[in-house]
Amino acid sequence: KLREKSKAAGLWALAMPIKRGGRGFNTVGMAACYEEMARSIFGPVVFNAAAPDDGNMYVLNKIGTEKQKEKWLQPIIDGEVRSSITMTEPHPGAGSDPAGMMKTTAKKIGNKWLVHGRKWYATGADGASHFLLLARTSNDPRRGLTAFMFHKDQPGWRLIRRIPIMGPEEHGGHCELEFDGLEIPDEDRILEVGHGLKTVQIRLGTARLTHCMRWLGMAKRALEISDLYVSQRDAFGGKLRERESIQLLQGAAAKEIMIGRLLVMHAAWKLDQGDFARKEISAAKVHVADTLHQSIDSSIQLCGAKGYSKDLLLEWMYRYARQARIVDGASEVHKMVLARTFQDKGIDFWSWGV
Repeated sequence: KLREKSKAAGLWALAMPIKRGGRGFNTVGMAACYEEMARSIFGPVVFNAAAPDDGNMYVLNKIGTEKQKEKWLQPIIDGEVRSSITMTEPHPGAGSDPAGMMKTTAKKIGNKWLVHGRKWYATGADGASHFLLLARTSNDPRRGLTAFMFHKDQPGWRLIRRIPIMGPEEHGGHCELEFDGLEIPDEDRILEVGHGLKTVQIRLGTARLTHCMRWLGMAKRALEISDLYVSQRDAFGGKLRERESIQLLQGAAAKEIMIGRLLVMHAAWKLDQGDFARKEISAAKVHVADTLHQSIDSSIQLCGAKGYSKDLLLEWMYRYARQARIVDGASEVHKMVLARTFQDKGIDFWSWGV
């Protein structure tokens, strides 16, 4: 019902073209709206702005052929199907280093590709219909990977399990998949052979930033919840909200959220100017992941035992937040990106523009 209300209000799939049922917002517009939409823990789903659908829609819209957009993109925009991305693999396969570690292979036979291998943490895979798959098509160190789309009804693969995780389950979960001769027509290949890493880099840059947008909304919501509590709670002759120790926790968390918003908006603006914004996205990803945890942790402390209970949303948020420093590149990887960029650019690392 809420998704129908979202569509009627013109708030559906904001980043997609108007002709396809979206609103054609740029990345800065997405940042403002995604943050607000994620004030609710299920808000992103209501507005068709949830991962991994938003990232898959973005990359298909940007680089897919018109035929691929009609076949794979439009049903996701319309909300008729959900999608998944299958990239990460169990050890010794690909994690943060897909170019060097990818074990899943796709071999071309005639006009089809045969896929063999195993993936896990395929976000949203349980119940998804459309899958974006990354597989090795050669041993070229730079162009050895290729991206494909496949449908859940195609034979040659199976969902082994929905991996139990520490945090709350989102729609579709995080799944382990096995490929044993999945056949993919060449027409469902994304970009050229060997351009798989380019495909996922186009997808993941904006997708990482949309995570940050949503996390800022959740961080703000956590502070709202705890502020309501301390404004009502009496202790030691006054409201908790009047205590300096309480204000220090609130002020520190609010400051970090402000910094996060500026980092996200700057990165969004650079993307809109045509820049890859790699260091800006990495900086935002590291900072906002830490800020999400700090804001929720402080809010639990402010609410005391009630914050630790399931009477409030904070414990749900707390378990959810721990993944933020791991998903879409661990914080350590993004810090390496920042260090390497600084070493390469020197004083130009600090440039504001594009």
